[in-house]
Amino acid sequence: MRHVSAPVLRDVVRLLERRYPPSTAESWDAVGLVTGDPSQPVRRVLFAVDPVAAVVDEATAWGADLVVTHHPLLLRPVHSIAVTTFKGALLHTLVRSETALYTAHTNADAAAGGVNDALAAALGLVGTAPLDPAPAEALDKHVVFVPVADAERLVDALAAAGAGAIGEYTRCAWTSTGEGTFTPSDAASPTVGSAGEASHVVEARVEMVAPRRLRSSVVAAMRAAHPYEEPAFDVLELATWPGSTGTGRVGTLAEPTTLRAFAATVAAALPATVQGVRFAGDPDGRVERVAVVGGSGDSFFDAVRASGVDAYVTADLRHHPTSELRERAAHEGSSTPYLVDVAHFASEWPWLAHAARALEEDVAAAGTTVETRVSTVSTDPWTGRVASPGTA
Repeated sequence: MRHVSAPVLRDVVRLLERRYPPSTAESWDAVGLVTGDPSQPVRRVLFAVDPVAAVVDEATAWGADLVVTHHPLLLRPVHSIAVTTFKGALLHTLVRSETALYTAHTNADAAAGGVNDALAAALGLVGTAPLDPAPAEALDKHVVFVPVADAERLVDALAAAGAGAIGEYTRCAWTSTGEGTFTPSDAASPTVGSAGEASHVVEARVEMVAPRRLRSSVVAAMRAAHPYEEPAFDVLELATWPGSTGTGRVGTLAEPTTLRAFAATVAAALPATVQGVRFAGDPDGRVERVAVVGGSGDSFFDAVRASGVDAYVTADLRHHPTSELRERAAHEGSSTPYLVDVAHFASEWPWLAHAARALEEDVAAAGTTVETRVSTVSTDPWTGRVASPGTA
């Protein structure tokens, strides 16, 4: 029987960051590895929403080597990690038990297969797209003129430097041929032709796109692979388009329903919390097209209105923004968007199982294995609710 080894922490971090690139996190966020030795083996990984003491206790009791949380432990600066502070005590427990901690926050919100995709899937939405799309990565187009015989070698060199990747395809290039002409000076060392004489060469025009962040390395690779002393090339900055990732998701229910029935569906799909599910709007109003944002979402009301959805599911809705949105809709002669407010923890919980499964698949593809588990601890901070008389 073939023994399958465990990956080390640096390899698990690399796989997580391929799914949830840190570069897509908001500028104020704090994501990535919080504690842990990059060379330590990782056999068990616990996924949780919050890095709180109960989750760390669960992780150490299970023998987890890594805890992956959605919310950061150190989002705001701290000046002490002494064990006398609650964050210090938590970090000391992690270090003593050799349990690493990793955070994927707003980068996991935006990612394909991330928090918002998981929430949309849990509610039965199909045909989803980002509510507030993030710009796709900035691209350059590299245009290089090279003798026809050297074109394939040049394409290989540019591809190795990161050019020519489009979606699931690599080494993408366009070539056409034409005649190039030049006259070397007396100080030149031409590959083709002689000093002072006009040369005419059949050349290929090679075009490949590349991330703008790789511009220097792609140009360096081109110069190294090009046979000419002075290559002729252009680098053109391409327009930026909305990408396939971003905040929130918008999708459609398989069948239209009422707001009351949809709110019940939301309640059944998410973990039970003291808050439950609140909604604002006509209970019998029609709901078919829905927007979702995991976590606090009232800052996206403008995008929600522009999307034309019937209902919006998010967490932490405040009185004034909610009231103003509903008043504006009424003033404009519309009953929508309806609002469905859930507990913050509950809105982000569906991602945990998706992330755990994705990590297992990625680790297996690399020839190693890990065991994953979704935390059974509810980290919703509310512990009780008293209904007003006459209400449910």
